[in-house]
Amino acid sequence: MLNYLIVSLGAAIGGAARYWLSNAVYKFFPASFPYGTFAVNLTGSFILGLIIFFLDEKELISNQIKIFLTIGFCGGFTTFSTFSLETFNLIRDSQYFLAAINIILSVVVCIAGIFLAYIISKII
Repeated sequence: MLNYLIVSLGAAIGGAARYWLSNAVYKFFPASFPYGTFAVNLTGSFILGLIIFFLDEKELISNQIKIFLTIGFCGGFTTFSTFSLETFNLIRDSQYFLAAINIILSVVVCIAGIFLAYIISKII
């Protein structure tokens, strides 16, 4: 039960941080391109990489802090960071075909899901 609370707290902070960063970016860049989302995804991927490859692998944080930062904060901040890490791990493990499938499915199928929801919302 404690882990659920830890994840929830991290996600709340991550979500608020995403909202702040995205809005801050749009103060400097036009909304014609999703610069805010791109900044969040890039930042989240970098932060998740630091947590996993520096803090966790060097055993500098406890499992509960890891859960708070990765699943909680980074999960609330951006799920793209998890997608990036999982794809990197597939590439690192020489699973190039699976990495390519993950990229293609995650991008194409998720956009198709949005498109399908759009179509359904227009019909209903």
